[in-house]
Amino acid sequence: MDSRLHISNWIPITKKEVEQRGWDELDVILISGDAYVDHPSFGAAVIARMIESEGFKVAIVPQPNWQDDLRDFKKLGKPRLFFGVTAGNMDSMVNHYTAQKRLRSNDAYTPAGRAGARPDYAATVYSKILKQLFPDVPVILGGIEASLRRLTHYDYWSDQLKPSILADSKADLLIYGMGEQVTKEILNKLGSGKPFESLYSIRQTAYIVSEKPKFKENEAIVLNSHERCLKSKMDFARNFAHIETESNLVFPKTLIQQAGDKYVVVNPPFPLTKEKELDAVYDLPFTRLPHPKYNRKKPIPAYAMIKDSVTLHRGCFGGCSFCTISAHQGKFISSRSEKSILKEVDAITKTPGFNGVITDLGGPSANMYKMQGIDLSICDTCRRASCIFPKVCKNLTTNHKPLTQVYKRAQEHPNVKKVYVGSGVRYDMFIGRPKEEDKANGYTEYAEQLIRHHVSGRLKVAPEHTDDGVLKVMRKPSFSYFLELKKIFDNLNRKDNAKRQIIPYFISSHPGCKTEDMAELAAETSKLGLRLEQVQDFTPTPMTLATVMYYTGINPYTGKKIFRARSLKDKKLQQLFFFWYKPENRNRIKSVLKSIRRHDLIDKLYGMKRR
Repeated sequence: MDSRLHISNWIPITKKEVEQRGWDELDVILISGDAYVDHPSFGAAVIARMIESEGFKVAIVPQPNWQDDLRDFKKLGKPRLFFGVTAGNMDSMVNHYTAQKRLRSNDAYTPAGRAGARPDYAATVYSKILKQLFPDVPVILGGIEASLRRLTHYDYWSDQLKPSILADSKADLLIYGMGEQVTKEILNKLGSGKPFESLYSIRQTAYIVSEKPKFKENEAIVLNSHERCLKSKMDFARNFAHIETESNLVFPKTLIQQAGDKYVVVNPPFPLTKEKELDAVYDLPFTRLPHPKYNRKKPIPAYAMIKDSVTLHRGCFGGCSFCTISAHQGKFISSRSEKSILKEVDAITKTPGFNGVITDLGGPSANMYKMQGIDLSICDTCRRASCIFPKVCKNLTTNHKPLTQVYKRAQEHPNVKKVYVGSGVRYDMFIGRPKEEDKANGYTEYAEQLIRHHVSGRLKVAPEHTDDGVLKVMRKPSFSYFLELKKIFDNLNRKDNAKRQIIPYFISSHPGCKTEDMAELAAETSKLGLRLEQVQDFTPTPMTLATVMYYTGINPYTGKKIFRARSLKDKKLQQLFFFWYKPENRNRIKSVLKSIRRHDLIDKLYGMKRR
C-alpha cells in the first residue's frame, strides 16, 4: 500500500483520528461547508495545512449536519484557541440557487454532487450554532462567503440589504481574502497567550465593537451606516465606490461602518504575498486526494474537475464589474516560481489514477502570470479598478514569455502527455499590439503556443457581450478583440488542418443590457455561425459593481441612472435570445422585436422581409 494513502496523512476529521495522533485537545477546529479534499484548490485544506505547519493541532469538520442534535459540532470537543468557519469554496447561496432563484439539484463540492449537504447562508448558520454550544470559544469566519459579506451588502436571494455578516452570525472576527498570512498572525498571538482583543490590530481582519473606534483622519474612512443605506440607495452606492477603490490600493485605509448600536471595522489587507511565501503554501504536504471517508462514495465533482490542475498565480487586474476576484484576492498579481509550479506538476504525475493530462495551468485569469507595474511607485498611488480597462496601462508589464516557458516546461515532463489551459484568457492584452511590442513580449508566440498545444479541442473565452455599450458597463474590451482572436484561431486551424473550436462565453441581463442589446448579440453571433453553449444569466453576488448597479439602478462612480432587468420575466426574456435558433423560440422573439420596432433584427436572424 502507498504510504501516502494512510489515514494519518490527512487532517483528522473524526474523534478516532484525533486520538490516533495522541492528541487529547485540539487548538483549532475548522467547520466547512465543503467535503474535505486535501488539495490546494480547497480553502479549508490550505488553512488546515498551514495551521498544522505552524505546529498547532487542527481538525476539520466537513459538512456538519445542522438539522439534528448537532452532534457533528460537538464530536471533537472544544478547541483551545478558536473555531474557524467557512461556507466553503463558494457562497452557499450561489451554490444553492440559479440566477432565476431556482433550487439547484446538485452541489459540486459534495460526493455524487448531492444537494442539501449545507444550509443557506452556511457561514452564519454554523457560527450561530457554535456560539450557542460553546459561548466562551471565539468563532472566526473566513472564506468567500464571509469575505464578500464583510460590510453592508445586497443579498439577491432575499432581495434586501443585509448588514455585515459579523452582525448576523455573532462571530468574533472575520478574515477576508486569502487567509494564510492572517491566520498565521492570529495563531502567533493567541498561541503566546495574548487576549483575543489583540487580534483587532491584525491586517485583513474585520471585527465589531460597541464604541466607535478612534483613528486619525487620514487612516480611516467612515462609511454611510447600514441604516442610512437602507434608506438611501445612493448612500449604499457611494459606500461601494469607497470599498472597491480601497480594495484596489497598495496603501488602503481602514473602513468603519455603523450598524445599529455597533461598529464594524475592516482593517487594510496584508501586503502582496511574495513568491517565496506563495511557493511555501503549495509546498505543504497535501495528499491531493479526498479524505478516505469518501472512498466508497461517488466522486466529488469539483475535485474531479480540478484534481490535475495547477494554480500559477493569485489576483486579477481585469476589474470586471460582475466579478468578485479583486474584492477577495486583490487586483495585484502574486505569482509562484517556475520551480514551484513544475514541482506540483511532478507531484500530480505521482497521484493515483493520473492519466497523463494536466487539465489546467492557470489562475483567476490564465495569462497574468508574473505581471506587475513597471514602475511600482506609480502603482503605489494608482486608484484604477482595472489595469487593462478602458485600455491597457502603459505601466503594466504584459510580457507573456515567462508563461509560455512554463507551458513548454510542463509539457516536457516525461510522464505528461498533454497540458491544457482551462482558465479564462484575457486576449485583449495580446491582440492588435504593435509589432515591436509583440516581439518584445511574446504575444504571437503565446497565442500560437496556447492554441496549437494547450486547447483540448475547444478554446473557451469570455467576450461576455457583443455590444460595446454593455461591455463598457462590464469593464470588458470591445467585441472587436474577440473577432481578431477568432481570425488568428481560424488561421491556425487552416495552417494545421485542425478542427479546433473557439467557444465564446456570454452573459444576459447584466446592468446596462436591454432586450434589443440581446437581440443584437443574437444577430452578431448568428452572423459568425455560432450556436451558443457557454451562457449565463447575470447573478448578483455581494460586493461587485454590477450587483450594486442591479440593486440601486445607479452607477456608483457617476451617480447616473442605469437600466437593469430586475424581474424574472425580463431576465428570462433576455436569456431567450441566446437560443434564437430553436424553433420553439422563434415566434416569441419575432413578437418582441416587432414590439420594439426592430424588424431589421428579424431579417438578420430569420432572413424575413419586414412586414
